[in-house]
Amino acid sequence: MGTEPSPHQVLKRFADPSGMGKINYVFYFRPGITLHDDGLQNLVARLRDCAAECFTDVPNYQGLTGDPKELARNVICAAEDESGKILGFCSAVLLKTQVVGDVLHLGLTCVRPEARRGGLTHKLSSKLITRYLFENAPFSKVWISNLACVISSLGNVALYFDEIHPSPFSVKEPSLHHVAIAKEISRKYRGPLAINDDSVFDEKTFIFRKSVLGTVFQKSGDDVRYHHRDRWITSYYQAILEFQNGDEALQIGSVSLLTLPKYFFRNLKMKFKAKKLLPAN
Repeated sequence: MGTEPSPHQVLKRFADPSGMGKINYVFYFRPGITLHDDGLQNLVARLRDCAAECFTDVPNYQGLTGDPKELARNVICAAEDESGKILGFCSAVLLKTQVVGDVLHLGLTCVRPEARRGGLTHKLSSKLITRYLFENAPFSKVWISNLACVISSLGNVALYFDEIHPSPFSVKEPSLHHVAIAKEISRKYRGPLAINDDSVFDEKTFIFRKSVLGTVFQKSGDDVRYHHRDRWITSYYQAILEFQNGDEALQIGSVSLLTLPKYFFRNLKMKFKAKKLLPAN
């Protein structure tokens, strides 16, 4: 395990091409421990203000709860303008497991509508993960998890990370580590991950049945706003999830500093394959 980073650090400043002005990317590591009360309350208020642009009702979830115990597990990358207003943020959760230690759960990403140009959502996620790896696992892999019914999120995790299950083009059968991590998440972390108590976890498919039924997180499988840009990836997740019942897929995989160059070549291969599979216009 590497040296823990300072509570909050500016990662990069750049002039945004969409004309929003200069943006600071700020990294908050376990803010429930590393920030004092006033600083923590200020951060939570700014996160909730941003989240209010993405949800009709801001969910009582992860760092948005304001609970220091929840925020003690959080790793957050925020895009802030010069006034400190949060334009978007990516929040991950560190889940302690018996089999592999900390699992980085990818959690929640929110970006204000006016800031969604220029790939800010992807930049926030990549900066959070890269910074975490540099500080904590520069020479080894980190196990990650993702729980979602948003097809674009599931598809991007399948693309960007290693050993992902379930995925249309990665791990066909989960390893013992995959299964052990998934079972422990189901057993210990339903509350922090907003999984309904009566949701049934299917160990063969890694699907939480009725996980978000009737909540702000439930999505329609036919809503194109949540589809992946590659139609065959969308079709894969439409086939394994029952969206009308509030299902979510739990993805387990890994990431390392070697993942980025591997992703570049994998993405080229996948795009070539997709072009062959799709019918001509």
